[in-house]
Amino acid sequence: MTESQKPEMTEKTAASLPTHRPLGVYVVAGVVALEALALAAATVWAIVSALSTTQVSVASGIFLIVLLAAMAAGMSAVAVNVFKGMRWTRSAAFVWQLLMVALAVPALLEGYIGLGLVMLLPAVAAAYYLFTPTVVAFTQRTAADADGAGTAVL
Repeated sequence: MTESQKPEMTEKTAASLPTHRPLGVYVVAGVVALEALALAAATVWAIVSALSTTQVSVASGIFLIVLLAAMAAGMSAVAVNVFKGMRWTRSAAFVWQLLMVALAVPALLEGYIGLGLVMLLPAVAAAYYLFTPTVVAFTQRTAADADGAGTAVL
């Protein structure tokens, strides 16, 4: 395959992708965005807690803050790019929803029904919509399809 054929194939691929955003894309992007906001709130809470209480381990506190901030940034990127229809977001969103279910089930079993349902129901809805044919068809874009240059889209 020559270089002159590659852009032509990309244009054909981009032209064949659906342009109408299905409801499931809105649901998945919304759920992931809300989870990213929750992680950002947890980051702020961890910073306030680190500054206002005595730390048993300063390194652990710093690591937790950095980890929460990185996860919030990563989930924000997933939310934005699932809305754009990028292919790589489905796996990231699905793994995160599995982790949410893994946290929700013990909360439900321990009697924290409200907390468990708040974590479980959005995760189940997002995981369901990730596998619907319309969402799968919409989320087939690659970075090359999105901007034609083959660079990552954030």
